[in-house]
Amino acid sequence: MQLAVVVGAGGMGAAVARALSADYRILLVDIDVQRAAAIAETMRQDGAEVEAVQCDVTSLEAVSALAERVRQEGGVRVLAHVAGLSPTMGDFDGIIRVNLTGPTLMLDALLPHAEAGAAAILISSLGAHLCGFDDDVLSLLRDGAASPDLPDELRRLVGEERADSNTAYQLSKFGLIMLARRRAQEWGARGGRIVSLSPGMIATPMGAREFAENPAKRRLFELSPQKREGTMEEIAEVVAFLASDRASFLSGTDILVDGGVAGSLSDIPFDAMRRRGH
Repeated sequence: MQLAVVVGAGGMGAAVARALSADYRILLVDIDVQRAAAIAETMRQDGAEVEAVQCDVTSLEAVSALAERVRQEGGVRVLAHVAGLSPTMGDFDGIIRVNLTGPTLMLDALLPHAEAGAAAILISSLGAHLCGFDDDVLSLLRDGAASPDLPDELRRLVGEERADSNTAYQLSKFGLIMLARRRAQEWGARGGRIVSLSPGMIATPMGAREFAENPAKRRLFELSPQKREGTMEEIAEVVAFLASDRASFLSGTDILVDGGVAGSLSDIPFDAMRRRGH
């Protein structure tokens, strides 16, 4: 079986790993290797071929070691980068590094080991569709996502008053959408594809924490045409589709899976999504 690397062993990451395990052997990657190992053991009991691997995605050394492991495994067919911090889980710097710098390092490290037909799926967010930033910020997100100075540079551009965890989350998830667009050419050169996927309000442990502590999320829920949260399994099924040959003409784009929330908001600054270079 070909190899799928799933980064993140939280609720959604575990659901994605299970969905992909029907067709791939899995490397389940997380900074908390005990959590990943527990999920891997449960999956093995159900017949999956899965191993847990520890990796701090913000560490170039750790990501390089993972890439070497992938090379030894014979290459990667699917990269599903699910790991990330929500606004209540970190500060400005930490969220930028985990949510944007980490995936950038992972893409750089695994691209040389991508098999023909490989697919990279980056988990973004509905929040990326509800924001707007000026050209200087967009330029930095486009060209400097791997820079260790990215949090400092973004803080300077957005200003200290806006440099909170909510802004960091929107910046990082918007950056992932840009990253998928910018990297489509190089993944295509290897016969592969890259997309971002933006879930809306999903019933996850992280989502429950946000729902309890973030009033903005409760307001969005009230506007949801579906009048419910999505499930982790629904997102995992979309990931499985995007990883498959059935999605072979999808690359360099974002898939919004939000139950219609974005469409119900009349004041979304979609002009930001059409800025130059994006």
